[in-house]
Amino acid sequence: MRVGFIGAGSMGGTLARHLARLGHQVSIANSRGPESLAALADEIGATPVSVVDAVKAGEIVVISVPTKAVANLPRGLFANVPSRVVIDTGNYHPELRDGRIDAIDQGMLDSQWVEQQIGCPVVKAFNNIFAKSLLEKGVPGGTTGRIALSVMGDSLEAKATVLRLVDDLGFDPVDGGDLDASWRQQTGSPAYCRDLDAVALRRALFEADRSRIADYRAGEEARIRRYIATQTARG
Repeated sequence: MRVGFIGAGSMGGTLARHLARLGHQVSIANSRGPESLAALADEIGATPVSVVDAVKAGEIVVISVPTKAVANLPRGLFANVPSRVVIDTGNYHPELRDGRIDAIDQGMLDSQWVEQQIGCPVVKAFNNIFAKSLLEKGVPGGTTGRIALSVMGDSLEAKATVLRLVDDLGFDPVDGGDLDASWRQQTGSPAYCRDLDAVALRRALFEADRSRIADYRAGEEARIRRYIATQTARG
């Protein structure tokens, strides 16, 4: 398939690398322009393009930028292109990176806010695995202990496409329901970045408590701050 990436950082770059290796036609874009991605594109076998061209080029478009950056994407970016499967890999980090987004703080889910900004449906996926695990831990189907990844979205067809990608990448695909259930895999939830197998992941999704979304996020941000402080102390 043709896959366009908006954002080629740790997660976007890792996904692009794997999908290019699997034989997909990968285009990568960021806010700094194609020239800034020339070296990475050459390394992984992708094509560096503008953000607009990444959307035009892809049957699948992966948005992998900080949440705050979604609001800065070109207006009408998806307005005049054929239907696309759009994957949102983002996580909202108000204290560490994104600043406060009132709609999300008042209860809108991360990916619902992304849908509102870009004006088209999204599938939530790949936000609840560390890039290092995505890079290194994919294994063939049927392998004992294979890590599972959940996928949420309102379009059954779009979600099925993403579930197949998850399997192709070496992880067990788990249909987590519609986009309104995506809070179950948001930042800090029991299903977030724990490298769980399919049985354990389904249990973690079920055990999540919607009233604790803000607490989950705050706990994860605190963990990240502690990690950064430890790494800084070590020099």
